[in-house]
Amino acid sequence: MKKINLIRIGNHIISENSKPLFIAEMSANHNQSLIRALSIVDKAAQVGANIIKLQTYTPDTMTLDLKNNDFKIRDKKSLWYNRTLFELYTRGHTPWKWHEKIIKKAKRKKIQCISTPFDESSVDFLEKLKVPAYKIASFENINIPLITKVAKTKKPIIISTGMATISELHESINLIRKHDNNKIILLKCTSTYPASPKDSNVLTIPHMKKLFNCHVGLSDHTLGIGAAIAAISHGAKIIEKHFTLNREDGGIDSAFSLEPHEMEMLVKESKVAWESLGKTQYGPTVSERKYLQFRRSLYVSKNVKKGEIINKNNIKNIRPGKGLPPKNLSVVLGKKFSKNIKIGTPLNWELIK
Repeated sequence: MKKINLIRIGNHIISENSKPLFIAEMSANHNQSLIRALSIVDKAAQVGANIIKLQTYTPDTMTLDLKNNDFKIRDKKSLWYNRTLFELYTRGHTPWKWHEKIIKKAKRKKIQCISTPFDESSVDFLEKLKVPAYKIASFENINIPLITKVAKTKKPIIISTGMATISELHESINLIRKHDNNKIILLKCTSTYPASPKDSNVLTIPHMKKLFNCHVGLSDHTLGIGAAIAAISHGAKIIEKHFTLNREDGGIDSAFSLEPHEMEMLVKESKVAWESLGKTQYGPTVSERKYLQFRRSLYVSKNVKKGEIINKNNIKNIRPGKGLPPKNLSVVLGKKFSKNIKIGTPLNWELIK
């Protein structure tokens, strides 16, 4: 596998050795309140998220305002059962006039702000706002016109891979690289809301990295933080989670969103998981060396005289570890002491004849 190129998103660097980054996905959790949207930025920065992410669309760029079954969510298990797509996107969209204020707020809080565009007009709009990177949603990862438009910006592109086949991902990735843009990050994603951990399949992450030769991460819709921690252990460089102030406040995405204390725990425990990966290591680490003295070894267990035969009554396999290693017990039994020795003396070869 070729070396994967370094990618910058604002002041953050994504490389083979970089710490994981955390994206707090605002999505529809602003509940159509700018004040709430700005508070979400505040909290995301406060609890350690690196990036706040918006979604940039209008209802009419997503669907038609129709009420027949093609334009309704008919899955009775869905959080959005029986709602029309137009209704859902009306409630969920982030007004475009808010974007600049949210981005300025994020800048003041020293947190990057990126967005998911859903059509070419939203890319044009976001380019005017100078966003540092783009996110392609799972449901758009086959939208070749959109991907082409984003690729031409030459900015980093984060792609959620929900539902996508290998051939579909190859098509999108090759298209981006054809436009001389190799700043690609793939996020393993399960596009159900909420998602089951059993469907997360985070073992795909190292395979995806090798197959497409790019950085990888997880866009996680499961409840809690377990799947995200598992993803870190398999090489995820970005973790994306929906983020809200309080699930009890409601909203179309709130049920599978993290609250601030949960995001804070995710950031903290993910960093622990990342630090614990280390490298392949055998033998004592630098920090362990001082504890070698507490291993077992052979000690003289009573006062003995020169010429006395060594047996299990006058030596013991005990801690600390300054005597001969325990593997030598069968070798020294039956031999003789070379001089008078006091109890508590670590046994060594000079004391044996």
